[in-house]
Amino acid sequence: MSIVIDPEVERQEILRQYRRLLRTAKPYLKPGDAKLIKKAFNTSLEAHKEMRRKSGEPYILHPLAVAQIVVEEIGLGTTSIVAALLHDVVEDTPWEVADVEREFGSKVARIVDGLTKISGVFDYGTSEQAENFRKMLLTLSDDVRVILIKLADRLHNMRTLESMPRHKQLKISSETIYLYAPLAHRLGLYTIKTELEDLYLKYTDTEVYEELVTQVRQSRISRNRFIKEFVQPIDDELAAQGFKYEIKGRPKSIYSILKKMRKQNISFDEVYDLFAIRIILDVPPEQEKAACWQVYSIVTDFYQPNPDRLRDWVSTPKANGYESLHTTVMSRTGQWVEVQVRSRRMDDIAEKGYAAHWKYKDTGVPQPESTLESWINKVREMLETNNSSALEFMDEFRQNLFVKEVYAFTPKGKLIILPDKATALDFAFEIHSQIGLQCLGAKVNQKLQPLSYQLHNGDQVEILTSQKQRPTEEWLQYVTTSKARTRIKDWLRDDRKAKSEDGRFLVEKRLELLGVEVNPENLNRLLAYFNVSNLPELFYRIALGQLDGREIVRGVFEGGESPRLPSRLEPRSFDHEVQKVRGVNANMLVIGERTDKFDYTIAPCCNPIPGDDVFGFETDEGIVIHRTSCPQAVQMMSNYGNRIVRAKWTEQLELAFLAGIRIKGADRVGLVNDVTRIISTSLKVNMRSITMDSNDGIFEGQIMVFVNDTAHLDRLIQRLNKVNGVMTVERFDS
Repeated sequence: MSIVIDPEVERQEILRQYRRLLRTAKPYLKPGDAKLIKKAFNTSLEAHKEMRRKSGEPYILHPLAVAQIVVEEIGLGTTSIVAALLHDVVEDTPWEVADVEREFGSKVARIVDGLTKISGVFDYGTSEQAENFRKMLLTLSDDVRVILIKLADRLHNMRTLESMPRHKQLKISSETIYLYAPLAHRLGLYTIKTELEDLYLKYTDTEVYEELVTQVRQSRISRNRFIKEFVQPIDDELAAQGFKYEIKGRPKSIYSILKKMRKQNISFDEVYDLFAIRIILDVPPEQEKAACWQVYSIVTDFYQPNPDRLRDWVSTPKANGYESLHTTVMSRTGQWVEVQVRSRRMDDIAEKGYAAHWKYKDTGVPQPESTLESWINKVREMLETNNSSALEFMDEFRQNLFVKEVYAFTPKGKLIILPDKATALDFAFEIHSQIGLQCLGAKVNQKLQPLSYQLHNGDQVEILTSQKQRPTEEWLQYVTTSKARTRIKDWLRDDRKAKSEDGRFLVEKRLELLGVEVNPENLNRLLAYFNVSNLPELFYRIALGQLDGREIVRGVFEGGESPRLPSRLEPRSFDHEVQKVRGVNANMLVIGERTDKFDYTIAPCCNPIPGDDVFGFETDEGIVIHRTSCPQAVQMMSNYGNRIVRAKWTEQLELAFLAGIRIKGADRVGLVNDVTRIISTSLKVNMRSITMDSNDGIFEGQIMVFVNDTAHLDRLIQRLNKVNGVMTVERFDS
């Protein structure tokens, strides 16, 4: 039955959304802005008039929703609203960037261009997503609004992911958690980052997500009562001391609750800090710091703080501009509670990130240059110096810019902020490239330390240099920052080139001495003789003395040998991490859009079995089947979305698949016997191996078993859970 769509109803909905956008933007508009927004809306409406989204609704509702997020949730102005309304016209309609520039000016055109995906065919093995991500970041050098609008676009796509096919849901969700959620975090957009993470979980692990949502909902009434009682004495004291303030109870996100449960291996009931109390002060800028500490003192008058959980981001803001004072205190009911103290300005920056940072820039409040702008400058520097492939670039970008920071100082007390796990060598390059290249070691807190020393918060670092020092390949293992890695690689490449030239000179002189002509044929004979794949490598190794130039004699050129190039190893990729699994055949899975039957292999990294939620990944050797929860799934889907194919299990034949079970409990006599009896007798499961280890009355074991599917495995886990003394039983990736 087809649904009849009333054009008038749709027209009214489009107008309603447009008017809502204008109402939200009104306080920020200057004269003439409303006219420009109307022109952009009409242009987008006309350009997308025949288009519909997967959900069936008119396409124009998407750019309208993105523009709404841009103004309401990020706090950007007219240029961004116009660019958001037009962000898909170049990609999806006959409009060109030049048309946008003619009608709306160069700023809007540059932003729209940055948001337009690269069209064309990508080589097999390259990553379309990585190339597009790099293109978008290149525009960051001109205008950070490109990234902010892209985040709004991604947020709306995630909010409306329901109507997409399953494999698209997985691909888009994986890209989101891999790149866009960390990017939102880095730009200080905490609310958007949290929602992106929760939506990722909703579509990749729906069951777990819904279970946690239910548990959080069920605990809401008791939680609100607890917050009210906890806040009461603080509230009374703040009012008595004349503060203007607001107190909010903020629940933890579903994603962060699950992350904590998995990291600490605890149940939902054991997650003590399901929420945080936030105290927001209305104070003038010059009094902010003192007021925050005064309120901290009031809180700790009533509740005992945990000394290990004090975080002072008021004195030293995070690299993304975040400022707040955090402490964790013990409530009267024996629960730990996180309390955050901040000013209204700090709260605005914490919620709206980069946009709010700019809003306060000209208010006279000292904005630490070391925070957000220095991060943007680092991105620019990285883009300018990086000459690796798009995939390597994306990997480096994530490693360098989405991690925690470590705060260290120069001997004169200058603060240097580096990524967590940065080394003394990273510190040297951060001060100056030349100091990095000549770095011998470091004095950290007056003690001599090697280049590889990992810095800790508060370290005072003095770099020791020498004119004779030269970087080596090994240095690349000592650094984490993109700046240091790029400088070392550049130096090694230039050094290799120079040595290669020296080697060429030596070879040519040697041939001249022998009276042999320097031509391609004779040089190829040398390659074959030394078993080297190319001339620069040959020259380099001769210059280093790894190959002996004295071996070049007349006989090499008279033997008529044909060159024998060595077979070169291909770089590591996902494609070769595959094993053929006994007993699997092509009738057990349907793969692809047309539910064709293909030959496939099972990935050993996650060992999927029938009943698992799976996807196919195209490789040179055919299709490899992974679980959607595979540790490598997010990276594969983020980087190689075009190689992901839909896959699901059919009705099973009686075949056995290997699965791992981890079991933990209180040790007692006869326990192993009970466990093995259940496995082999009551459920007729074959065991491949069992290891048990007991320590201080607690045992831990790992059992490898052959099962038919996930239902078979679940029944086994349920039975084992009932064994006297067993505390936890869980599946693990074998």
